[in-house]
Amino acid sequence: MPAPAPRKNHKVLGRLSLPERTFVADALRTETVGGVLLLAAAIAALIWANTPIRESYESVRDFHVGPAALGLDLSIEHWAADGLLAVFFFVAGIELKRELVAGDLRDPRAAALPVVAALSGMAVPALVYTLVNVTGGGSFDGWAVPTATDIAFALAVLAVIGTSLPSSLRAFLLTLAVVDDLFAILIIAVFFTENLNFAALGGAAVGLGVFWLLLRGGVRGWYVYVPLALVIWGLMYNSGVHATIAGVAMGLMLRCTTRKDEGEQRSPGERIEHLVRPLSAGLAVPLFALFSAGVAVSGGALGEVFTRPETLGVVLGLVVGKAVGIFGGTWLTARFTRASLSDDLAWPDVFAVSSLAGIGFTVSLLIGELAFAGDKALTDEVKAAVLMGSLIAAVLSGVLLKIRNAKYRRLWEDEERDEDLDGIPDIYEQDNPAYHLRMAEIHERKAAEHRRLAEVTGGASEGNDGPA
Repeated sequence: MPAPAPRKNHKVLGRLSLPERTFVADALRTETVGGVLLLAAAIAALIWANTPIRESYESVRDFHVGPAALGLDLSIEHWAADGLLAVFFFVAGIELKRELVAGDLRDPRAAALPVVAALSGMAVPALVYTLVNVTGGGSFDGWAVPTATDIAFALAVLAVIGTSLPSSLRAFLLTLAVVDDLFAILIIAVFFTENLNFAALGGAAVGLGVFWLLLRGGVRGWYVYVPLALVIWGLMYNSGVHATIAGVAMGLMLRCTTRKDEGEQRSPGERIEHLVRPLSAGLAVPLFALFSAGVAVSGGALGEVFTRPETLGVVLGLVVGKAVGIFGGTWLTARFTRASLSDDLAWPDVFAVSSLAGIGFTVSLLIGELAFAGDKALTDEVKAAVLMGSLIAAVLSGVLLKIRNAKYRRLWEDEERDEDLDGIPDIYEQDNPAYHLRMAEIHERKAAEHRRLAEVTGGASEGNDGPA
């Protein structure tokens, strides 16, 4: 009886299949554009809120619109946070469903590393915040603020700086962010839900059931699903559960596998994500940033960020907690389980991306609003802390990624070098005797050219010196 073959370590996020590679590339391109728009909206909000026309910013942000009879007489700021962000979380739900049924999260062994890394990357920032506020006598309400990562900003920084970094590193960040979004959603649903309206919640549940039955029945047409989605969203909002949960739930219900027997090229989830993602990245998230990031910033206010325990906890949680949590969770998982990183990655790469995950913008701002809803001044200070922590994390990770990118660029240049000009990179011919013979001839020819040049130069010098 032959001996059983030894089990190999499962490579997490190694070389991607062509469909996954295409998906990651498309997501990176879209999120990069979304990250740029998000940054522009945040800068516009800060300028608008810190100039003499700041009163107009507050007037627009606090302007109420909507049917009061339906409990939806909301300010523009709330429409952006509760309404438009539901679109963002709808896309996040589709991404999560795809990873669960067709991506890396489908295999429990492959899922172990990003799940543990994401959990550690949320637990450690919460612990850092708690320790800072225990020693400083601050409020524990904001423990969840530094736990989230803004994938649009993070991918934008990675795309701009990491032009030569391995694709596995981008895939690692994308998968990590999907898991991070899932737990951020759970935090919002569990810890920031109060005063439940069970009638509205039951109505939302019925609406979600109808939504699911229509999908399973193969019913098509945006004119069916969009009105139903709006009803579900309105009922969820009035139930006391954060309205973005409705977006996540509907995203998770979409089918993200193809039916080859029916000739499907793309699953319904992929098609709808393709249509809705530009709305999320190009409109919903930037408008949320425009009406959430507009906080008054002054020298004194920035100084208080590092002295008040609530705001200092947020900054340290994002900058220190995220990096230590994600890197530590990844290393421990790879050390004590059969999961391991791709051969293309090194631990300095993982630490750089772990620092990059400290950019917590969209969801961190949302949780900050929910955590300190009764204290407008503290809410603004926590928002300033989120901006400051995200900026520091972006700068630090940018430096680390720049260093790693330079190294990979040198490696790429070495791999592409073709000194014998035969169309084949030299690295693939190093074991070929003919290659070494050609290289010896090339080097001898170059040496002969240098000798002839030296003789010509020397002879000209002697001829010039004679008459003198």
